[in-house]
Amino acid sequence: MNHAGLRPTTDRVRETVFNWLMQDVDGAHCLDMFAGTGVLGLECLSRGAASVVFIESSKEVALGLEKSIDILHASAATVINQNSIVAIQQADMKLSTALTKHKFDLVFLDPPFNFDCLLEAADLLEEKDCLSDQAIIYVEHVVQQPNLKFPRNWHRYKSGTAGQSAYGLFRRQGDL
Repeated sequence: MNHAGLRPTTDRVRETVFNWLMQDVDGAHCLDMFAGTGVLGLECLSRGAASVVFIESSKEVALGLEKSIDILHASAATVINQNSIVAIQQADMKLSTALTKHKFDLVFLDPPFNFDCLLEAADLLEEKDCLSDQAIIYVEHVVQQPNLKFPRNWHRYKSGTAGQSAYGLFRRQGDL
């Protein structure tokens, strides 16, 4: 799928990240918050994730992702065609929807580099109580943002860089 503005995680970074996550995907409830092509969430499905929720704001890209999911017969996948920040803001933990059915064990936060919403997304996930106590959060951002302040109960335990991208894994340690 070729769509202006999509910046899929490179094969090399994806391989590294899933080597790190080798023991953590099977049975996990996953959220691909800025899904794009959905390559990270689709990889989770192929590795035995219990469920994956994809949030993608572009209707065209979301439809392409739904087609990929249909081809794979991935019944544990849900695509939400909405702005990721708005979708999380509107999540009501009292109602059972794809975003509230389970707390997420594994989250991918990889917003487009030209959007300044990474920290807002991280804070919203905490505010809306979307994460399991020991959730793992993958974060990818432009290298020139080294001093990002994530929620204080998120502890970075793996990191790397590739070209213009910095990426890493955080482990959530209970509530703030």
